[in-house]
Amino acid sequence: MKILVTGAAGFIGFFVSQGLLARGDEVVGLDNLNDYYDPRLKLSRLKLLQDHGKFRFVKLDLGDRKGIEGLFAAEGFERVVHLAAQAGVRNSIENPHIYVDSNVTGFLHIIEGCRHSAVEHLVYASTSSVYGANTHMPFAVDQNVDHPLTLYAATKKANELMAHSYSSLYGLPTTGLRFFTVYGPWGRPDMALFLFTANILAGKPIDVFNYGKHKRDFTYVGDIAAGVIAAVDHIAKPDADWNSDAPNPSTSRAPYRLYNIGNQRPIPLLHYIEVLEQCLGRKAQKNLLPLQPGDVPDTVADVEALTRDVGYRPSTPVEEGVKQFVEWYRAYYHREIA
Repeated sequence: MKILVTGAAGFIGFFVSQGLLARGDEVVGLDNLNDYYDPRLKLSRLKLLQDHGKFRFVKLDLGDRKGIEGLFAAEGFERVVHLAAQAGVRNSIENPHIYVDSNVTGFLHIIEGCRHSAVEHLVYASTSSVYGANTHMPFAVDQNVDHPLTLYAATKKANELMAHSYSSLYGLPTTGLRFFTVYGPWGRPDMALFLFTANILAGKPIDVFNYGKHKRDFTYVGDIAAGVIAAVDHIAKPDADWNSDAPNPSTSRAPYRLYNIGNQRPIPLLHYIEVLEQCLGRKAQKNLLPLQPGDVPDTVADVEALTRDVGYRPSTPVEEGVKQFVEWYRAYYHREIA
């Protein structure tokens, strides 16, 4: 198939693009290569993708309406994987405008492109952050998510609502995937595993929020990419059993689906740090701090729906996933780890 992957130079987009290329799809990768974090890391990912004959890169911003319209008109994509967004939960508190520009207006441009180009299926990134103030575990897609704690989460909930409106109005099949704490090689420098590793190797303390009492559904990026690709192949269909008197938020009479995509095995943050210490062969100096604004204490994903519908089964234990990250970090940054 000919597939558009937005955010192709990003963390998850890179792995999804690799997986699609490996099975023979033609991938057009879109990214604006912004400087939210070091663009050299994005360019390194991109270089590996560009070594593949079936990959083409388009540098384009989601906010460029005319550019997005022209891209869809020229390419005739069969399916779209929309992963580009302004990332970072905490950054959205300080810089809200860029989140609406990228995550709401940019999403509109992509879904409009899908509508006008008769795209067969749009798969897009949502987030576990939409569960917000919910405390019932595990988080399930049939729960109410009307209490986001950050603007980032609110923009992703907006994407889910926008997708439903387009699925309902135009019959566009859409599938939203709520990602849970993705980690692994080629990860973002603003994420915990990257920050912890850099500071431990530099002999600096690491900031551990909520005094280390977090539990997170840490999910290896290779498992995530496999789940995304399986979702691309499973085109959303109307739910014949959907009941408007007791509506299930994750399905619809329209071709619309929402899924959690996580590990379904929550890991205490302090254990995660212990695994990293073992891989590095060094102990961390921990700066224990209170819970940050917008953070939730725990996240646990119920992924049964995705397992049932597409056969998603994450298989990478945290010990192996962190080991893979450390090996990549050492090779990429040429850092010797004693």
